[in-house]
Amino acid sequence: MSIGLHHYITLACLLFVIGLTGVLVRRNTLIIYMCLEMMLSAATLALVAFSRYNNTMDGAIFVFFIITVAAAEVAVGLALIVALFRKRETVLVDELKTLRR
Repeated sequence: MSIGLHHYITLACLLFVIGLTGVLVRRNTLIIYMCLEMMLSAATLALVAFSRYNNTMDGAIFVFFIITVAAAEVAVGLALIVALFRKRETVLVDELKTLRR
């Protein structure tokens, strides 16, 4: 039995659904951020799988740029979370609903 395209796409869909569930259910900003990154990883896995299936490098090259942008996104996102924690002393989304204070 070999691993086919549908195995990769099933795994990518499962990762995306887990990430989406985490974003919708959790209240901690760090957990929400990790779930968003999981959703991004699921999308890149699907792109690489389709690229491999079609015998092209288009998806892999696109994933390279996605990973580059994601690295910058992680730095900015974590800096924002740290700044919010220092200002409000909490990382719970329910307590961060308003931007004024």
